[in-house]
Amino acid sequence: MVKIISSKEAADLVKDNDVLATSGFALLGVPEALVKSLERRFLEEDSPRNLTLMFAAASGDRESKGLNHLAHEGLVNKVIGGHFGLAPKLGSLIRDNKTYAYNLPQGVMCHMFRDKASKKTGAITKVGLNTFVDPRVEGGKANSRTKEDIVKVIDILGEENLIYKCPDINVAFIRGTYADENGNITMEREATYSEAACIAQAVKNCGGTVIVQVEKIVKFGTLDPRFVKIPRIYVDYIVEAKDKEDQAQILGQSYDPSLSGEANMVVDGLAPLKLDERKIIGRRAAMELVKGQIVNIGIGMPEAISNVANEEGIGNFFTLTVEPGAIGGIPQGGDKFGASINPECMFDQPTQFDFYDGGGLDIAFLGLAQVDKQGNINVSKFGTKVPGCGGFINITQNSKKVVFCGTFTAKGLDIKIENGELKIIREGTSKKFVDFVAQITFSGSRAIKLKQPVMYITERAVFELKEDGLHLTEIAPGIELKKDILNKMDFAPIIDKNLKLMDKRIFLDELMELNK
Repeated sequence: MVKIISSKEAADLVKDNDVLATSGFALLGVPEALVKSLERRFLEEDSPRNLTLMFAAASGDRESKGLNHLAHEGLVNKVIGGHFGLAPKLGSLIRDNKTYAYNLPQGVMCHMFRDKASKKTGAITKVGLNTFVDPRVEGGKANSRTKEDIVKVIDILGEENLIYKCPDINVAFIRGTYADENGNITMEREATYSEAACIAQAVKNCGGTVIVQVEKIVKFGTLDPRFVKIPRIYVDYIVEAKDKEDQAQILGQSYDPSLSGEANMVVDGLAPLKLDERKIIGRRAAMELVKGQIVNIGIGMPEAISNVANEEGIGNFFTLTVEPGAIGGIPQGGDKFGASINPECMFDQPTQFDFYDGGGLDIAFLGLAQVDKQGNINVSKFGTKVPGCGGFINITQNSKKVVFCGTFTAKGLDIKIENGELKIIREGTSKKFVDFVAQITFSGSRAIKLKQPVMYITERAVFELKEDGLHLTEIAPGIELKKDILNKMDFAPIIDKNLKLMDKRIFLDELMELNK
């Protein structure tokens, strides 16, 4: 029988050397009461110790919540996860070699849980080939302390694949909305279903302990079975969160029913973006959209594309999706990234990545942090800082077309738009176009091999990856080719014979009329 316990009692169930899997995405769906109680127990008792921590995307608020609670030397001995950006305290443990650590693609992490549930040898996929998770490159090892290979190259019917080995998982900390007295779990007030059900299945089939944090426990028979996402047969213990903040739909945010599909928000009249480098990039990228496409828009600079599309009246010409599971609606940015206003459908994260990995996306727009002469992209490692790859590898490797978006330089860039021309007032001090990226999060050579169209859009120039290298294809009006572009790159791109000016409409403070 499923038991109702306190968060403190839940923390007491975790033993030394356990493998603990947690659900959630960024600030969404965080089992905050559970991880907070586990931290409190460790600080008071110096126990449990030497945990292996597994997650698809590290939940956190960039400061102290989410998996930041577990970032204590001695508590965690190994980390296997998709992204660490919102859990900087965990990132510091990794950076300082105080824990063994692996960074694997977010979608692969989801599928590792699912494949562990069905007792498969490992998750077998092409995702990660020729990137830093390929064992012939770095094997996903996130620091110098980590030596053991958990990713291997295998041949299946003459084709290269990677196999990701998942350890047995002893404990699950996951999150739902309501639980009945028997342990059936719903998620109707969540902005993502994450990979919670797959984690529950995996832990149950490993003979482990599944603990679910919920908002409220209700009588058996009062839940609509169509809303139950985790049945009682997967669950051992349920914990009712006593503090409302621990059950926040999004950490630090008030509840928004439009993010869970419980209400529809009127979105007409959203304020347009000001005309700056972000809007320039968003406008040029939006010109790559084709009516009827299925689209993924990443965090950061690409978020401007959604704003531009709505301003131009083309928001319903295509379908936007986000990796935690929402299809349709308006993807949110910043602290709400991963949620969508007015989604048409919500899947769990492993199902969404099934579609992505199979090439279901027509086009994807992702960030551009570092580019090299072979078209490789790095967004996962900067010096000693290792934010991780997240879903970047799954999405970029398998989308039918990928567009990378970002400013041409970083740290201090200041521009001015005047009379339809772009002027550089102050150049960024950090070059983004370098001879060799610090880490290969996207492989240009693999894209060429697969004949995948790849573009790189900045505020002053547009590049395309072709068989013979990186081509400069467009330049912004008002920009000097040598002074503003070539002198600010560590390598010489191939200058297209038909080098064009970027569309002048991009640089005018009026509608581009993309809907015509």
